[in-house]
Amino acid sequence: SPGSAALITPVVGRVGERVVVYVDHIGRIEGEIVRIHDAGFAMTINATLRKKDKLAAKLTWLANRHELNLPEDRRHNRVTPARPTATLAFPDGRIYESRIIDLSLSGAALALDARPPIGSPVMVGNLRATVVRLFEEGIAVEFAVMQTVESLEQGLA
Repeated sequence: SPGSAALITPVVGRVGERVVVYVDHIGRIEGEIVRIHDAGFAMTINATLRKKDKLAAKLTWLANRHELNLPEDRRHNRVTPARPTATLAFPDGRIYESRIIDLSLSGAALALDARPPIGSPVMVGNLRATVVRLFEEGIAVEFAVMQTVESLEQGLA
């Protein structure tokens, strides 16, 4: 639900501990562990009303997409990177280490403190990209050239 979640996880924390989880097809969720169970834990979800509304819509879509034969709402499937970090370089020489939040053949979401303007050219590892969106935790980039899984791994290595 948009207010809580029960998760099957290989690792659990303590009741009351703050957690950030990344769920396939949902994304980043923040909350607090409220109960431990045999296969993982249950958590409350800390989010604004707007984010909870978006989560409710996404959960409804996910629950109904198979019955309605709806396609995935992403242009390209996610890819799990070999390394969870990437070097981000700007044309002026600034270099940052970023954490990969989400990765696909066409782009990435990166946790980053810097706030480059939308449209800024950047290098993510050895891959040319453009900043297409800013969000609370960082930036989203679109690669200049569609990648393959192999070229993505090589470009981010």
